[in-house]
Amino acid sequence: MTEYSNLFEPLTIGTLTCPNRVWMAPLTRNRSQSDGTPRAMAAKYYRQRASAGLIISEATQISAMGKGYIDTPGIYDDAHVEGWKPITEAVHAAGGRIFCQLWHVGRISHVSLLPDNRQPVSASAIAADAQTFTANGFEPTSEPVALDKDGIAQTLDDYENAARSAKAAGFDGVEVHGANGYLLDQFLQDGTNKREDDYGGSVDNRLRLLSEAIDRACSVFPADRVGVRLSPLGQANDISDSDREATFSAAYRALSDKNLAYLHVVEQFYGQDQSDEERDLLMRLRPLFAGAYIGNGSYDAAKASKMIANGHTDAVSFGRPFIANPDLPERYRIGAPLNAQDQSSFYGGGEVGYTDYPFLDPSH
Repeated sequence: MTEYSNLFEPLTIGTLTCPNRVWMAPLTRNRSQSDGTPRAMAAKYYRQRASAGLIISEATQISAMGKGYIDTPGIYDDAHVEGWKPITEAVHAAGGRIFCQLWHVGRISHVSLLPDNRQPVSASAIAADAQTFTANGFEPTSEPVALDKDGIAQTLDDYENAARSAKAAGFDGVEVHGANGYLLDQFLQDGTNKREDDYGGSVDNRLRLLSEAIDRACSVFPADRVGVRLSPLGQANDISDSDREATFSAAYRALSDKNLAYLHVVEQFYGQDQSDEERDLLMRLRPLFAGAYIGNGSYDAAKASKMIANGHTDAVSFGRPFIANPDLPERYRIGAPLNAQDQSSFYGGGEVGYTDYPFLDPSH
């Protein structure tokens, strides 16, 4: 046993007990079928990582209009449900727990990825200075149209349908993706939300779609089986806010009142430096959410143990380390070295770089 023993203390969130604090972060791998149905090899991939305290699935679009990258999975029709069932069954058979991350990319998409080559949707008709991955490789995102009243109503119905589909597929819960400059974040932050209706202007109005999407998920799963992901530092997909502290203080407080399973926060993006001001902002925001808090971003075992010990976080989600180390909790537990990551196989492809990373015990 290493000195990081607090990583292996159980964490109870509502009625779910996670056996450790080493969670698997959502990881886009671009290996689904073109219609969004997961491939059979995904069952092996997730089963291999079932020792995580909780697996949060790769981001999974709630509708055909929610898609933003090639070969990402969906959770909105019968084929998707049937495709995910062997995955959740494999995780459960191996003693694991898995939530489905519900995703709508909003403007971070391209017309070639959407039904009838439609334009992406967003809070406002503001194009992102960003790229997405299409059949032609990386291309600039397409200019969006602002969701109208009917479009918002349909999107909320899509969140509820996706949550029902996730429940039918055997997931233990869902995580609503409100981070990284995708649709719910586009409504939340004022750099992308210039609306003048009930979904724009004040912080409370800009929070409305996120809150209502979560409420729809909570109409399917108990609130303690619904998590939410936020990224207060706004470091992805050309997202910005004129007063991040005011916006996310309101968001943390509002989410705290919902008695959710957890708040999952992207505290730092891979390869990006973090300023003292940004660290201080995260620390000021933290006390505003009373429930379980999950940190993410540039953590290793030592930092995770330290931040759990000082009460900043209750668990940590690990991304890239889980790609290359299916038995990551055990490696952290005994202080074993980690496998090297093959970044060339992160996105797209087959079994190579997906299910073939070695375990400590070769019998796996």
